[in-house]
Amino acid sequence: MNMNDFSMDFFAIKGKNAIVTGGNTGLGRAFSLALAKAGANIFVPSIMDDNGETQALIEKEGVAYHFMKADITQSGVPHEIIKNCVETLGSIDILVNSAGICNIAEVLDFDRSQWDPMIAVNLTAAFELSYEAAKYMIPQRSGKIINICSLFSYLGGQWAPAYAATKHGLAGFTKAYCDELAQFNVQVNGIAPGYYATDITLKTRSNPETNQRVLDHIPANRWGETQDLMGATVFLASRASDYVNGHLLVVDGGYLVR
Repeated sequence: MNMNDFSMDFFAIKGKNAIVTGGNTGLGRAFSLALAKAGANIFVPSIMDDNGETQALIEKEGVAYHFMKADITQSGVPHEIIKNCVETLGSIDILVNSAGICNIAEVLDFDRSQWDPMIAVNLTAAFELSYEAAKYMIPQRSGKIINICSLFSYLGGQWAPAYAATKHGLAGFTKAYCDELAQFNVQVNGIAPGYYATDITLKTRSNPETNQRVLDHIPANRWGETQDLMGATVFLASRASDYVNGHLLVVDGGYLVR
């Protein structure tokens, strides 16, 4: 391919089929909508009930939407999710491991009851879903796996040792699976969001002291908005990133440099 062969079509994913875990709430909804706007059909497995809002947003883009109520930590469920997607939409081309939880507690209150659920959701489920997706992506010689990492893939996490551990682990898993799957034209990358204005951060943003503490670390001097993640998602899901592999794309307004 020469440079004249490149066009903006490289960013289009029309007709591709994408799974976005937890894709009907929070940042997951932004990932789902970004892929839909680029032309992909969306399959969302989530433990959270679907109230129809995400479906309306996705179908407005002229693509298909399918919701599956599922606990991704349960034995056999990742297999059923991938199988259901293939049977419903015809293939699995893009997997976004977006679902995650973060429990916080002081060190002596953070025991196995806090630790185990986060390992199961944030790390083990992402591995199992990627493993099941790879069964289809390897034979078709194409696929995109996008793991939603975090700034805590780089930093420690006060009051959240399991969250930091899982996000470091997910970064390592991204690189390891890249090394395995690149030969089959399957790209495995991660997105590491910074601090975003979502319902989860409302308490922090509502307190002038804690809000300013966060902003003091962000050169862009603002909290991220969900649309700030949408371009990165489409890039890593499209042909434009076919030679990008094992990379963590940080979208943080510059937080890590300060």
